[in-house]
Amino acid sequence: MTEVSSLTGRLLVATPALADPNFDRAVVLLLDHDEEGSLGVVLNRPTPVGVGDILESWASLAGEPGVVFQGGPVSLDSALGVAVVPGESGRESARTEDGPLGWRRVHGAIGLVDLEAPPELLAAAVGSLRIFAGYAGWGPGQLEDELSEGAWYVVESEPGDVSSPAPERLWRAVLRRQRSELAMVATYPDDPSLN
Repeated sequence: MTEVSSLTGRLLVATPALADPNFDRAVVLLLDHDEEGSLGVVLNRPTPVGVGDILESWASLAGEPGVVFQGGPVSLDSALGVAVVPGESGRESARTEDGPLGWRRVHGAIGLVDLEAPPELLAAAVGSLRIFAGYAGWGPGQLEDELSEGAWYVVESEPGDVSSPAPERLWRAVLRRQRSELAMVATYPDDPSLN
């Protein structure tokens, strides 16, 4: 592959064969993907830590469950905010509007929140906010190698994926909605040796 086709805004869904425990049944939203590498956050790893415990001013905007999510194994001491802004285009568009102040569009209605900005700037615009400790990162060509090895399924994201109220069921839910043989993978048992 000579050119990297951007997967920004898409979901990486871990295949049952993926052996890395950091990504067992993970659903990763890709926030950036180009020839320099990839960065994303794991959407289905809630922690027991409340958003108010580390970012009190943002707690009222955080969706349920109002906890910090482990975004991935890299930089666990840093925080990323991902928010859906209702009314923003749900599909990739040629619109050049930036959206509300303190929010940068990643894909459609999904964007990154500047956690240094006052939450009041976004309070009226944000439909749902998730806070992630850490992120998942891949160097140049690394994700493409994993994709060619069959470690990930790549599927379209939906704004509701970011704010799923039942993140522990997101892996199955995302697979189940696919209109292909991937829908059957949703029934893959947690421990195939018990079959």
